[in-house]
Amino acid sequence: MPVLRAALKHRPPPARGAGVRALAALGLALALWGLARPAHADLWAFVDERGITHFAAEALDERYRLYFRGSVYDSTEQGLKPPMVAAEAAADDHGSGDAGRMLQAHTRLQSFFDISPRYKSVRSHLRKAADHTGVDYDLLKAVIAVESGFDAQAISPKGAVGLMQLMPATAQRFGVEASRQRSVQQQLADPAVNVPAGARYLNHLMGLFPGRLDLVLAAYNAGEGAVRRAGQAIPPFQETRNYVKAVLGIYEQLQGGRERAGPAAPAAAALPGTTPRVRMTLPTGLPTPR
Repeated sequence: MPVLRAALKHRPPPARGAGVRALAALGLALALWGLARPAHADLWAFVDERGITHFAAEALDERYRLYFRGSVYDSTEQGLKPPMVAAEAAADDHGSGDAGRMLQAHTRLQSFFDISPRYKSVRSHLRKAADHTGVDYDLLKAVIAVESGFDAQAISPKGAVGLMQLMPATAQRFGVEASRQRSVQQQLADPAVNVPAGARYLNHLMGLFPGRLDLVLAAYNAGEGAVRRAGQAIPPFQETRNYVKAVLGIYEQLQGGRERAGPAAPAAAALPGTTPRVRMTLPTGLPTPR
């Protein structure tokens, strides 16, 4: 589930002006991402004074700017259209059309993540987990971005822990055990434990819902049983619908500039209804855009 971040007393306050720099950098990225491609599954965002980026399915107030436009898909259909990749972008009028703009959006988003200190500190764990489980590296990145904003110490009110917001009981299903020194919950605050367990869980869900990444993500958020009870469809929960759209939207942009390795994924979802915002922490101290 997306983390509703608990206050951590030991967390140092952000550097003065960090939120302003983040907003400036995000502003440039938003301008390009908004041109990515014409569609209906839009995501909006704003950076608050603490450098926290807030996402929503619509502009909830005047602070929000268009983050990117996604594609439309129907979660009840098979053979969903994957994101446009580099080869298509190059063939599209030498990258000057919608595909070229999507390639620009991918480049900006990739750069935005790559300068994040939190992301850079854990990316080796993502790479190892991707290599060991076969789950796409970019999918892990998108899931963690929405789940925790790359905050390894994040804890949700329901007890989900760490980068991939795993419940201790779920983590135990996928190999996390308590030791004499640390409980399962404490183990999950360690990226070296959390990310592999989350990747194993995603891989398990891909086996249950082959070729349906939308359902994989819905099950990761709401549980396998909820997807089955919904008739092998995304459950009618606003949080889950928003979660699936947010993860697929970010994943689409990350995949948009290169050929993808790993399971095929549908493009960003156009899910019915309005949705509450999803919070994601992006790096503070970003350079001023040129």
